[in-house]
Amino acid sequence: MRVLLAGATGAIGTPLIQRLVAYHHEVIGITRLLANTRRLEAFGAKTLVADVLDREDLLRAVSGLQADVVIHECTALTRPPLRFHDMDKTNSLRTVGSANLVAAAREVGAKRFLTQSIVYGYGYGDHGTTPLTEADPFGVPAEGPLGPIMDAFHEAESTAYDTAGLEGIALRYGLFYGGDPGTKRMIDAVRKRRFPVIKGGGGEIPMVHLDDAASATVAAMEKGRAGSAYNIVDGVPVTWGEFLDEMASLVDAKPPMRVPAPVLRYTAPYGYTAMTTSMRVSNDRAQNELGWSPAVVDYKQGLRMVATE
Repeated sequence: MRVLLAGATGAIGTPLIQRLVAYHHEVIGITRLLANTRRLEAFGAKTLVADVLDREDLLRAVSGLQADVVIHECTALTRPPLRFHDMDKTNSLRTVGSANLVAAAREVGAKRFLTQSIVYGYGYGDHGTTPLTEADPFGVPAEGPLGPIMDAFHEAESTAYDTAGLEGIALRYGLFYGGDPGTKRMIDAVRKRRFPVIKGGGGEIPMVHLDDAASATVAAMEKGRAGSAYNIVDGVPVTWGEFLDEMASLVDAKPPMRVPAPVLRYTAPYGYTAMTTSMRVSNDRAQNELGWSPAVVDYKQGLRMVATE
């Protein structure tokens, strides 16, 4: 298949391009910056310079191209968001960017559209110990500063599902980690004790190694059911405290500092909300329908791989 990939230089971009090329798909990677084109070409992708938030620019760039699939992997999360406004551009990429990429999909004649989603769309807060499935409510409206974030989760998926003539699929990823620059920056912050953890360790979060996220994305592109969402997680619950303590131990650093909840809530209100959210998430649908299972079975194995890279 010929694949038009938006977010080609993001965290999942490199492993996804490599996986797609290895499976003999042709990739056209979209980037805003001309300087990124050589890196994308080195991984086997053709390149297209365009801004997905600029509809006219994007449609002009794709004019005359043909593709079978469009994959939307755009976010603006180069580092963990701490305040609610840190999510503003990513919200725009999920709303305006999704609408623009759907228009681009029509322009290039694509029949299938995959969009990046995330398990936080099930809602912030404590979900208990019963694993969430794709049948649970997602992107439910919220009050206050969480409102635009939840609305963006909902709009990104509904844009994919509800566009006539497109087979829309949503990938509800766990939190990414792997050999990307973001994980390396996190390791450096942990080594310098600049990544504090809330006292008690925070809530349980679903994780997924980037290599597994990439393999699941290719499986969904090839085998996914139109109109479906898939939870892409390793299935092993871990608290923030456990994850970052393990990271610290692998780089011979002291465990991250523990801070009282009121301090984190005041200094990093979105970070507090994310770190105190707790959920377990099932990946059964992805395993059963896509034939996918994570090769990195848990965060300890995954962090060991990162530490030796």
